Amino acid sequence: MPHHSRTRTDELLTAAQTGSVESLGELLQLYTNYLKLLVLAQLEKNLRVRVSPSDVVQETFFEAHRDFPQFRGQSSAEFIAWLRKILVNNLCRVVEQHVLAEKRDVRREVSLERLATALEQSTARLEAVIPDPGSSPSAGAHRREVELVLADQLAELPTDYRDVIVLRHIEALPFEEIARRMERSSGAVRMLWLRAVKQLRERLGARGVV
Repeated sequence: MPHHSRTRTDELLTAAQTGSVESLGELLQLYTNYLKLLVLAQLEKNLRVRVSPSDVVQETFFEAHRDFPQFRGQSSAEFIAWLRKILVNNLCRVVEQHVLAEKRDVRREVSLERLATALEQSTARLEAVIPDPGSSPSAGAHRREVELVLADQLAELPTDYRDVIVLRHIEALPFEEIARRMERSSGAVRMLWLRAVKQLRERLGARGVV
């Protein structure tokens, strides 16, 4: 079973809502790599050298700590949805700052709605590399927990492996475009992708996920 159990996240959420700052901090840390992955998937290549996913996530955690008394949800699903909204606002602000700093056409300013939609699509595409648990409510909760484990394991992969999986499965790019971005041949990218997926599945399998 994944080490992020639904029981554990719900327990931490309940404890946080009763005033435990320590539980809130521990709960947020569970989502660190998951949120970093979503940020990475939304950044264009030219912004990745200037915008740190870690900084965006840390700002999101700061605001989540500050505004947690306003959270009215009761489940981990509602909590992660709330976190994603905060993340979208922070990511949008950071990207807009860089767009404006470069004096680009104002028509290219970031749309909050577009960014939110893109981030939701990135979340959905994580399903391409995890097993299908079915369609029951408990299965949906299980999938959310598996996504956290998946993000943690992706963070531990070699950079090239992580990048090719993000580009292929989360940004949903064709191999030709991935090859252009990674400055490799299409054949080399396909082989890299196969090795990356194999290693990721082995890591997930060792944790009882696949």
